[in-house]
Amino acid sequence: MRWEQNAGLAPSSNPESSVEQNASYADHHNLRLEEGASPAEVSDIFAASAPMPDSAERARTEDNAIRAESEESSALARLWKSHTSARILLPRAGASVATSERLDFQLSHANARDAVQWPFDRETLAREIETLGLETRLLSSDAPDRATYLQRPDWGRRLSPRSRVELEEMATIEEFDLSVVVGDGLSALAAMRHAAPLLALLLPGWKERGWRLAPVCLVANGRVAVQDEIGQVLGARLGLMLIGERPGLGMPDSLGAYLVCGPQIGQTDERRNCVSNIRPEGLPLAVAAGKIAYLLGEMNTKGVSGVALKDESPLLALA
Repeated sequence: MRWEQNAGLAPSSNPESSVEQNASYADHHNLRLEEGASPAEVSDIFAASAPMPDSAERARTEDNAIRAESEESSALARLWKSHTSARILLPRAGASVATSERLDFQLSHANARDAVQWPFDRETLAREIETLGLETRLLSSDAPDRATYLQRPDWGRRLSPRSRVELEEMATIEEFDLSVVVGDGLSALAAMRHAAPLLALLLPGWKERGWRLAPVCLVANGRVAVQDEIGQVLGARLGLMLIGERPGLGMPDSLGAYLVCGPQIGQTDERRNCVSNIRPEGLPLAVAAGKIAYLLGEMNTKGVSGVALKDESPLLALA
C-alpha cells in the first residue's frame, strides 16, 4: 500500500473561510488509493493531514502559554524553597494539596510526635562528652517517667531526692565558674545530636578564659528551671542549659540554650537569656556557639542576665 500526496494550499486563519478552506484542501490534495486501501484508512490519513480548526489552534496556544507559566512558577518555587524549609508554594491537585505534599506533612507530624517520646540515651551522650575531657554526672528530675513529665511540668523543674543527694555529695567548697546541664526536654533527639558538638565548639573559649567547669549534668525528664537547683547546689556563678525544644513540623531536633547568671531556685524566666533553634538547618552550631560565648562573657563581666543584659553583639548576616 502506498499513498502519494501532492502539496496543497496553506490553511487559512480566517474563521469566515473555514468551509472554503476545507473544500480547497480536498481539491488540491489528490489522494490516490492503491492496492485496495479501506475507506477508514483514507479517512485517518486525511484527518492527520487536515488543517486544524481555529478553535483548536487557539486552545493549543493557550495550553502552551499555561505550560510556560507553570514552568516559570516551578522554577520560582524551587528558588524560594532553596532558602527555607518552610512549606511554601505547595503544588495542588485540583482544589486540594498534592498527594506527595500531604504525605510529607503526615510524615513530619509523625516525626515530631516521635521526638517527644524519643528515649534519652544518657550513657552514650556522656561518653561523647567525656571524650572532650569533661566530667559527667547522670541525674533525673522528680518526674519518674515520660507521661508524668508531660502532665506535671513542675516535677521536671526539680531534681529527684536521690539525684539531689548525689549532687550534694559531689559539691565541694570550691566554687565553679560555670555549670552545664544537658536535658532531653521535649526532644531527646536534639540533645543526642547537637549537645556534644556544641560543647566541643564552646570548650576552647572556656579554657582560654580559665573558667572552672562543674561536671556536665545529664538530666532525664528535665525542664529548663532544673538548671537553677543544680547551679545553686554546685555554687556556680553561671549556668548553661542545653535542652531539646518543642518539635515543629520538619524540625524534630531543635536544641535550645538557656543561660543565667547566679542560678538560684525560684528565679523567673526574665533572668534568663535564650538561644534557640540550634540545628544545621536553623541556627548553625558555630553561630550558636559564638552567641552563647558572647552572652556568657557579658554575664561574667557585668554580673547580670536576662532582660538586664543588653545584647550588643553584631546582627547575624542573612545568607
